[in-house]
Amino acid sequence: MAENKNPQNTNTVPRSRNMMIRGNKKIDKKTVKRLLGYFGKHKLALSIVLVMIVLGAVISVVSSLFWQYLIRDYINPLTASFTDELFAKLVGFILTFGAIYLVGVLSTLVYSQIMAIVSHKILREIRDEMFEHMQTIPIKYFDEKTYGEIMSFYTNDTDTLNFMIAQTFPQTISSVLTLIFAFVSMLSISVWLTVFVVVYNIIVLSITKSIMFKSGDYFVKQQQSMAKVNGFVEEMAEGQKVIKVFNHEEKFEQEFDEKNNTLKNNATKANVYAGIMGPIMNATGQILYVLVALLGGILAISNIGLSDVNYNLTLTGMNALDLAAIVSFLTLTKTFSRPLNQMAQQVNSIAAALAGATRIFALIDEKSETNDGYVTLVRAKRNANGELEETKERTGLWAWKHPHNAEGTITYTELKGDIVMQNVDFAYVEGETVLHDISLYAKPGQKVAFVGATGAGKTTITNLINRFYDIEDGKIRYDGININKINKVDLRHSLGVVLQDVNLFTGTVMDNIRYGKLDATDEECIAAAKLANADGFIRMLPEGYNTVLKGDGSGLSQGQRQLISIARAAVADPPVMILDEATSSIDTRTEAIVQKGMDALMENRTVFVIAHRLSTVRNSNVIIVLDHGRIIERGTHDQLIEQKGTYWKLYTGAFELE
Repeated sequence: MAENKNPQNTNTVPRSRNMMIRGNKKIDKKTVKRLLGYFGKHKLALSIVLVMIVLGAVISVVSSLFWQYLIRDYINPLTASFTDELFAKLVGFILTFGAIYLVGVLSTLVYSQIMAIVSHKILREIRDEMFEHMQTIPIKYFDEKTYGEIMSFYTNDTDTLNFMIAQTFPQTISSVLTLIFAFVSMLSISVWLTVFVVVYNIIVLSITKSIMFKSGDYFVKQQQSMAKVNGFVEEMAEGQKVIKVFNHEEKFEQEFDEKNNTLKNNATKANVYAGIMGPIMNATGQILYVLVALLGGILAISNIGLSDVNYNLTLTGMNALDLAAIVSFLTLTKTFSRPLNQMAQQVNSIAAALAGATRIFALIDEKSETNDGYVTLVRAKRNANGELEETKERTGLWAWKHPHNAEGTITYTELKGDIVMQNVDFAYVEGETVLHDISLYAKPGQKVAFVGATGAGKTTITNLINRFYDIEDGKIRYDGININKINKVDLRHSLGVVLQDVNLFTGTVMDNIRYGKLDATDEECIAAAKLANADGFIRMLPEGYNTVLKGDGSGLSQGQRQLISIARAAVADPPVMILDEATSSIDTRTEAIVQKGMDALMENRTVFVIAHRLSTVRNSNVIIVLDHGRIIERGTHDQLIEQKGTYWKLYTGAFELE
């Protein structure tokens, strides 16, 4: 078995120093500014939205003034002296305001539809940016994160962003504008009542502020807990066979219960605090309505603080204009308080959305894998003088194109697969060295096998060859070129890898084989399958090579999946092959058949083999025995048997690899 490739398997969630609304902390302005940057591509749509929001806010306030004009100009005159002409004007006035209401409804409908479209476009851009950048992140990042955590960026976090962009964002703007327009309208009716309403709402908000902050804090924790639950579920779903084999169902149920309980507690507290806000704001709003009616009545009777009185008509002993003003002011009071209520409750969705945005931006800001190599891999041919030169033709010959800036020259080195490691040290974590002074070489066409217990450093060495990780000290040379100078993309193009853990993608069998070389013809894919001895079982599938594989090839046996993986490496036809426990999932009988194909695959190639079954490495040119990151023995099979050291003990069964 290959050693653990996840040396730092943590469940931490990316955090930002000024994450979001928490206690006495403020919203992270950088996150908000960065989020608003995505709106730049949708200026026309957002301009229309803004016009519709302004229109809706104006109509909302104007509709509150409807009662003032209705009572003052129509109901009181109509009560005093009923005429058909005045009644007709009343009907016309009502129809006019009905039309205004309809325009307000349509404006809300228009901007909500536009924002739904814009929000999904923005989320598509964010997902594209996340996925594109994720391809550039070093392997180390994925070693430290569970797949479920990474998936939560694309699901939970983007869902909260969608809600904020599509609903919270326009509602907040609408609330602010409505608040301003209502405030101005209230001032035009009564300064004293306006001052009372504003002071009352300030007191209420100061009292409920702590509840809002606590709710926002727990919404942030809810996002983090959800990511951990997703990561755990993904890991458990992938390892169901192992769980059942070792009867660990109860153990993992307990672990899941703990994580799920944490999520439940955070979600409950978030929603409890959020749920308190609605009733509190509604109750205080109703109390304010009663107090304004009471204070307005006192002011009206005293004729203090209201607009000029130019009418002598009376209704129930009160000046008609005063009554109209009070009715309109009461309506404006609700129009003024409602946006405050909405904004108070929107703090929760803003907190959750900004928590998601911060996590998303943490992924996007994750440092990309450095690729400063300038030596590239090109197609080559030999000229009349036998020298290599670059060509666009398919010659089957490849060369390293090495520019020498100091001399202003370019040299071409034939790609052969000559690998040399000199005094290499490496540590996954600084200060914890896992490879010590590793020196080895593999000439073109040679087969080098690594043997050792789990954690000895076998897979780590191969990860250094393809530069999944960079060494701390020493040198690795490929055809005489320091691999640090080679462009990583070209370096990996020259390497074929067959891993112990097979990953098949949703698509046909042919597509999965062609994954090793995207421009491979069907004939090349079939030839590769024959080389790997996979052609026989593939043709027995319902649609042969056109059979669609789903769920990582769930309909195939482990051995069949591995054979397709070997065929995928074969079609790439690289000069260097890395076989990491390539036949570990194949039974002994099938292994004997596959080994012949593997021998053909390895012919004239430099091959690094990591094997658990020592029988598969007997024909290697050199066998290297590793222990705790050090080379303790090396030689051919016969030489190592004669030494009667660790390899001999492993081969004879005196020692076990585990």
